[in-house]
Amino acid sequence: MMQTAREKDYLVFALGKGRLANKTLKLLEQIGISCEEMKDPDTRKLIFVNEELKLKFFLSKGPDVPTYVEYGAADIGVVGKDTILEENRRVYEVLDLGFGKCRMCVCGFPEARKLLEHHEKIRVASKYPEIARDYFYHKKQQTVDIIKLNGSVELGPIVGLSDVIVDIVETGSTLRENGLEVLEEVCPLSARMIVNPVSMRMQNERISKLIRDLRQVLEQEGK
Repeated sequence: MMQTAREKDYLVFALGKGRLANKTLKLLEQIGISCEEMKDPDTRKLIFVNEELKLKFFLSKGPDVPTYVEYGAADIGVVGKDTILEENRRVYEVLDLGFGKCRMCVCGFPEARKLLEHHEKIRVASKYPEIARDYFYHKKQQTVDIIKLNGSVELGPIVGLSDVIVDIVETGSTLRENGLEVLEEVCPLSARMIVNPVSMRMQNERISKLIRDLRQVLEQEGK
């Protein structure tokens, strides 16, 4: 099936499943790009096609999107900035789509602030070990032990596994309910469009027009 998706006259999109994909499709519709097949909630299809515009779409888990784009299985991907930073794939980040805004932060109990200020060696729990490592080692020059977690990272400080956590913060309500707070901001996050470097060269005109059209819509919306 993927061989079919890579026919050269098609532009192939990999979209992160869920809200990200839904918002991306709504945005694309504003520039005249739609895919009716994707609107069927009962579909079992893996590849969705717009034959008229020669476009193909597929949905994947967020962390896999940069992989598909790097290896050329998709020309274009849409995924969160957190995933781009964590996966660190060879792709071009070409556009901030402006939705899915949140922050990557260092969080913990208020008393942990002293450990950060004094650059003490601490334990950091995170779903994003690469982002945490880059922040502490390169930006703060602070030595840390990084513990990879997959579930509720907030548990780290609460059960004594870690001194702080590095995690995505949207409203901060989960932190507050558990006595934790944002101690430092690592970086702002939002949905981004990424492009395969070879595709950018081989289909430059088509992809550049897509980026220009989307940028125009985003500017009109004030994003």
